[in-house]
Amino acid sequence: MSKENRLHRRWTLIGAAAVLLLTGADVAGAEPARAPVAADVVTAAATPGCGKTPTLRSGTHTIQSGGKTRSFILSVPDTYNNTYQHRLVFGFHWLGGTMNQVAGGGSDGAVYAHYGLKQLSNNTAIFVAPQGLNNGWGNSGGEDVNFVDAMIKRIEDDLCVDTTQRFSLGFSYGGAMSISLACSRPTMFRAIAAIASPGEISGCSGGTAPVAYMGIHGLSDNIGGGRAQRDRWVRNNGCTAQNPPEPARGSNTHISTAYSGCRTGYPVVWAPFDGGHQQGPVDGCAGCESGARSWVKGEVWKFFTGDQGPGPGPDPTTFRLRGEASGRCLDVNGANSANGTAMIIWDCNSGANQQFTLNGKALQVMGKCLDTPANAAAGARVQIWDCHGGTNQQWNVNSNGTVSNAQNGLCLDVNGAATANGSTVILWNCHTGANQRWARA
Repeated sequence: MSKENRLHRRWTLIGAAAVLLLTGADVAGAEPARAPVAADVVTAAATPGCGKTPTLRSGTHTIQSGGKTRSFILSVPDTYNNTYQHRLVFGFHWLGGTMNQVAGGGSDGAVYAHYGLKQLSNNTAIFVAPQGLNNGWGNSGGEDVNFVDAMIKRIEDDLCVDTTQRFSLGFSYGGAMSISLACSRPTMFRAIAAIASPGEISGCSGGTAPVAYMGIHGLSDNIGGGRAQRDRWVRNNGCTAQNPPEPARGSNTHISTAYSGCRTGYPVVWAPFDGGHQQGPVDGCAGCESGARSWVKGEVWKFFTGDQGPGPGPDPTTFRLRGEASGRCLDVNGANSANGTAMIIWDCNSGANQQFTLNGKALQVMGKCLDTPANAAAGARVQIWDCHGGTNQQWNVNSNGTVSNAQNGLCLDVNGAATANGSTVILWNCHTGANQRWARA
């Protein structure tokens, strides 16, 4: 596999909005360029299930993953609308817990269903309560992460989801599983909340990319481990290090601190409380455990959706594509709009040469389309070209974070898994490695 080094570049900030290209066709014999009509323009965040009559309903479902039959409970809003892009929220149970306890709210009932977020969502979210093997999340060989991948594909192929608004939370082992997803699938999840997590016992493959993070932890529950996990995301998210305040022992209160200086869209909130290993602590009540009365559900929902949280996600009509391995963005080399200009990765910025729009399956940027040479093989460079509607300019944005070409099935790949500015973007056999996973940013 050849590797081009394009270290010399010049950048120009161009005021025109760029287009996300996901379409392609052979240059030879191409159709004449045409302006997209309204029906051609789709929302980049929409899933294949948008507009479909759904077959999935609320209740227990099974799916095959890694040769095993796995189960999850799905909660679809009563007012489900197949044209509205819903949030997708995963809630993982604790060691010895079950998906039924998460979905049903346990002894607190409906008010605490899905950790209390279902009631707060006002029908804007689809909730998933997966069942762990042996009632835990050992994630041996990544099998639980792969289970999540399979659930996402099944759900989003059938239901209308906003792919920039996927969230995960859990108590104890469920918090560890959410951390594992943040580590291994940072381009898929907008934010996670870890409640009394024992750390990285579900694994942390990767763990260097930014993800919006909320940590909730009791002072009497290995608080040092909670702080260490918090500090990982403070570093990853570029936040300003600090020693945030914590409540005094015996105060029966909590203190939430939003870190400053974090990268836009990647906040960190730390919420220690005076208590032990609890998922529903209650302010003003020593040792009390009540999902119905706890402040936790409100703080988490505010983090996922409110001012302290990661925000609504990138503009679905204009966005950048950030590589998971490098943290850098897909970029037209030197902001050059000439046909055949190569695609590279570069520090993410507001330049028009990183701003894409999605018209049908065409990813457009700087008035051109993301393109590969006709009949390209693995190793071929990715470039821009005049839009002509051929299949070599058509792309599939997949739920696993890859972007594949409709003509040849090959994926956008950073050559040699390089991470430096100027590294070339090519086509390669799809393997879902971090150098092939991209997120709207």
